[in-house]
Parts: sequence; C-alpha cells; structure tokens
Amino acid sequence: MPRRYWLMKTEPDVYSIDDLERDGVTCWEGVRNYQARNNMMAMSVGDEVLIYHSNAKPPGVVGIARVVREAYPDHFQFDPGSRYFDPKSDPENPRWYMVDVAFVKKFDRVVGLPEIKADPELADIQLVRHGRLSVQEVKPAEFRRIKKLARKK
Repeated sequence: MPRRYWLMKTEPDVYSIDDLERDGVTCWEGVRNYQARNNMMAMSVGDEVLIYHSNAKPPGVVGIARVVREAYPDHFQFDPGSRYFDPKSDPENPRWYMVDVAFVKKFDRVVGLPEIKADPELADIQLVRHGRLSVQEVKPAEFRRIKKLARKK
C-alpha cells in the first residue's frame, strides 16, 4: 500500500510541535468530527503528517510527524472526567478513534496559512477548501510543496 499524507491541526497552547518533540510519540485523541475520525481510520503506519498550529499568528504548518499506530478506540470517550467524554459512545461499538504519531521534524519556519492560500500549487489543498476539518488528507505533491516552502528563507 502506498504511503499517504495527512494534515492534523492542534492548538499550540494545548499541544504543540514542541510538546510532540519532547514526548517523541503521542496519541492523537479528542477528535469529535466524523469525517476527521474517518480520515484517522484510513491512516496506516508510516503515513506522514503535517502538523498545523491553528489559533496561532499566523496559523500554519510547523513540522512533520509519522503515524506509528493505526486507529484504535479513543479511551477518553468513556472517561466521565475527560473533556472528550461521550456518554452516547458504547465500549462494544466505539464512536471515536485515535492514532499514535511520532515526531519527525520541526520546520525552521512556519508555512503560514496566508502563504499556503497564495501558492497556486496549493490551490486545491483541503486546508483551503475545508478549513475547519481537523484531520485532512494531503496529496503527495501538496506535501512536497509545503516541505519545499518550509525550506525557504
């Protein structure tokens, strides 16, 4: 199966690329959107992920992670003390899933959303067309383009 590419959003004050670098590996929990969940369920070990800081100035892509564990039930959905608790989710038929990702690289500079929107090679990227989705597929050419933009001075 060919490698696929993804973009995952996080708020830097909640969990940043620096946190991922420190931790090495983390579970990507708390996704509560069906389309984003389905995207995580389509991930395979080895797929690469652009890490995107939303709610930042500017919001943008800050680095790369790799999927190291495929989708499994998000245990926070069953924890009444968690902000991600879902009383309607059944342990026999979980509603929400998560994946584990490992830190790969932090970019030297943020590839900001304004720059992404202005780049004709990224005109069709889901980030521009479906900006609110927290887990999105990225085409291989889009992934390569963002990596190239990150190397610009």
